[in-house]
This record gives sequence, structure tokens and C-alpha cells, in this order.
Amino acid sequence: MTYRCYELDPTMGRDNKENMYELLAKKYGMSIAQAKANTDRVVQMAKEVGLDYQMDTLILTNTFDAHRLTMYAKTQGLMKEMTERILHAYFTESKHIGDHETLTELAVEVGLNREEVAKMLASDDMSDVVRADEQTAKQYGVTGVPFFLINKKYALTGAQPTETLVQALKKVIAENEITVLNSEDGLNCDDDGCEIPKK
Repeated sequence: MTYRCYELDPTMGRDNKENMYELLAKKYGMSIAQAKANTDRVVQMAKEVGLDYQMDTLILTNTFDAHRLTMYAKTQGLMKEMTERILHAYFTESKHIGDHETLTELAVEVGLNREEVAKMLASDDMSDVVRADEQTAKQYGVTGVPFFLINKKYALTGAQPTETLVQALKKVIAENEITVLNSEDGLNCDDDGCEIPKK
């Protein structure tokens, strides 16, 4: 599995005074109470799969630099580890993942070099890679997360039960199987030449 870059709100500032409930209320035209009720359902769903979401203390921020860091981590073979560490820091530990020092500390935890990460974050490195990923997402019609794309052809949107994901993968695997229509008797060739079948 490969993680891709997608910002829910690219216009979000790095430092915000709003909390999650205020943001959702404004975005979807609902009351603070409705926003909290909707969020509580998400928290409960997360808890059922072992995730501890702390939405009351979550720090809203622009995630572009966090995306740049994950793409840098990809070049070092640590994309999965970096992505999961950032998500845990954001949703569970209420860390400010728009802050460069915070991102650097998280990067060091997963095995990246402190100086190289700090230098990357201080520059514009990996920005083009993130933008390219986001452009690809637009081409596939991605409008929210989670969004699962399998074989660049099959898409699943939203939080889905495990069984839905399993069934989708089984369908893709079944459709990708190659059926041999002829018998095994025939001329078989590879890089070493051809073998004439024995009669």
C-alpha cells in the first residue's frame, strides 16, 4: 500500500484559534452541538478498532509540511512509519504537526536524520512531489478521505467496514486472474530458447 498526499483544506493557516467543532460547524452550517455529536461518532468508531482520538485537544493546522515530510520519508524507505507517527501525533497526542520542530522530532523518532529533515523543512524540497500527488487525486475525482484506489481502477470512498475492503480486494483479484484457454501441449519459450513438448 502507498500513501498519497491530499489536503482537506489547503487554505488552512499554520496556527489557528478555532477548534475542530467550530471548524466543522462553520464548514457544514451546523451547530457546535451537532458538530460535536458527529465527531463523537467518529471517535467511537475509532475506539472500536483500537484508535484513541482526542478531538477536544486536537490542534488544527496546515498539513502541507507534514505531507512534504512523508514524501521525504518515502525516499528513505520510511513513508509508512512516518505517516503513522504523524497521524498518531495529530489525533491522539494533540501535537502541532504544522510546527517544524515538532515534525523534526517525529521524524527522528522513526529513524530519519535530524539535520537533513530540518534542512528539508526549511526549504521548498518535496513541494513539487506533494503538488503532483494532489493533482493526481483531482484527476481521480478524490474529494475526501479516506479514499482507496486499487489498481488505478477501483475506488472505495469513506470509512468502510473491513469486510467491504476484503470483498473489494477479492473482486479485483478475481478479475485479474489469467485463464489459460489452451492445453499445456505447445511450444514453450523463455530467455533460454524454446522447448518442444514431448508427444
